[in-house]
Amino acid sequence: MGDVLTKGKKIKFIAAQSKAAPNLQGEYKYDFADHGELTPLLKMYTLGHQTDMAPIKGDGLRYHGCSPIISLLRDKGYIDTIAYPQDEKEVFEKTKIFIQAEGFLPAPESAYSVACAIDEANKCKQSAEEKVIAFNISGHGFMDIPGYREVLNLR
Repeated sequence: MGDVLTKGKKIKFIAAQSKAAPNLQGEYKYDFADHGELTPLLKMYTLGHQTDMAPIKGDGLRYHGCSPIISLLRDKGYIDTIAYPQDEKEVFEKTKIFIQAEGFLPAPESAYSVACAIDEANKCKQSAEEKVIAFNISGHGFMDIPGYREVLNLR
């Protein structure tokens, strides 16, 4: 992001989210960071601090708001967003391709960035555009194997 802001480089940033909590598609306004209204108000993209969200295996994505700095970058047009279906099957099926190719099991939250990277690669394949695609993986999913099995109907 530093190169975009200081050197004018053209880099596309995409925040991959779940439709269970697409906070970067919410409203950009002041809101509490917690349900109990104990924190100061922060300017962020938010779904509302008392929003109920359906459970998902990528539970770390179930938060009503986004950090103020990421929210500001989104508001200024530096970050795009995509929200994947709440049932997570599409995300985990794409992540299964990554697991088979790389031998690494990402955490369910990171599976969303994997799915987004695969989607971007497929767009490049269709358009014959050459592009470097980088994405973040926050951790392994060894504790989440039962969740992957449940969503993908594996034994």
